[in-house]
Amino acid sequence: MTDRYAVIGHPIAHSKSPLIHAAFARQCGQDIVYEAILAPLDGFRAAVAAFRAAGGKGLNVTLPFKPEALKLADKPTERARLAGAANTLRFDQDGVFADNTDGVGLVRDLMRLGQDLPGRRVLILGAGGAARGVILPLLEAQPACVAIANRTASKAQALAREFSPFGALIAGGFDDFAGGAFDLVINATSASLGGEGLALPAGLFAPGALAYDMAYGKGETPFLAAARRLGAARLADGLGMLVEQAAESFFLWRGVRPQTAPVLAMLRK
Repeated sequence: MTDRYAVIGHPIAHSKSPLIHAAFARQCGQDIVYEAILAPLDGFRAAVAAFRAAGGKGLNVTLPFKPEALKLADKPTERARLAGAANTLRFDQDGVFADNTDGVGLVRDLMRLGQDLPGRRVLILGAGGAARGVILPLLEAQPACVAIANRTASKAQALAREFSPFGALIAGGFDDFAGGAFDLVINATSASLGGEGLALPAGLFAPGALAYDMAYGKGETPFLAAARRLGAARLADGLGMLVEQAAESFFLWRGVRPQTAPVLAMLRK
């Protein structure tokens, strides 16, 4: 029997996940069907229950339902629990397994880009859900320093305290990191989604630094344009992260790990 999977969110028509997972299934010889489900803003739990009752095996979860997805879990992973959100659900005889694959997707995309993390200085811009979802995997990669900058410094500082048992973190406002000379600066704010810029201070980028925007599909975002002007040597958007986090979900469901490079190349075309 063909196994059913889906991505669920609101809105959902823009999602590239059905295209990505169809490509993974062809590549790996997996008999699955993958669809997109538009759930009402007040009807996430009911939509998940209906999908599961109809034999669905697993879901990817996107905005705005990731925090609510975690609450459904009988077996959340540590990275999902710390992220406060789940983007992957798997249904089996033991209940609902939940994970957050965003952070590992980011780290694997950085590896693809040749960005070493051990011993490097990393700055995350933003202290919301996107930032929260990637901090633990970044710390596990053993950089020299992970810093969190946010317009409201106290929010960044609270996030740093929460994750402090897992590694050294510093936090503050954007201007607190002027001259910080980071090897990697990650935009985890929502600014690029609305075409907005960020007031980046001078001296953020070390020689050879990578500026990475978790947004994708926008061309050169205002963040990436500003990073280039401020001396970032390399620029990248988050499309590779999207593909890598999807590959991790696919592995959690099917037990096989697809090759991501051909799927990313297909999306770039």
